[in-house]
Amino acid sequence: MANKRVKFTFIEELIKEPIIWKLSKEFDIITNIRRADVKADYGWMALELDGEEAQLERGVKWLKEKGVQVDPIERDVISP
Repeated sequence: MANKRVKFTFIEELIKEPIIWKLSKEFDIITNIRRADVKADYGWMALELDGEEAQLERGVKWLKEKGVQVDPIERDVISP
């Protein structure tokens, strides 16, 4: 089982789509939303993703193809 910490940035056209649900359902990825800020025209989420390495890679590729900006998070975004 692999783990990735990432930040997703969404454009307005994607705000109302159930992107996180689809990522979890279609790629068998466990998502843990650590932080988020979603407005009517823009949004971002910091998440932990758990799953098989190949599934994580496929899921991230799918997100990028949908127009989601995916950036790695180097350190924890939530202080204890």
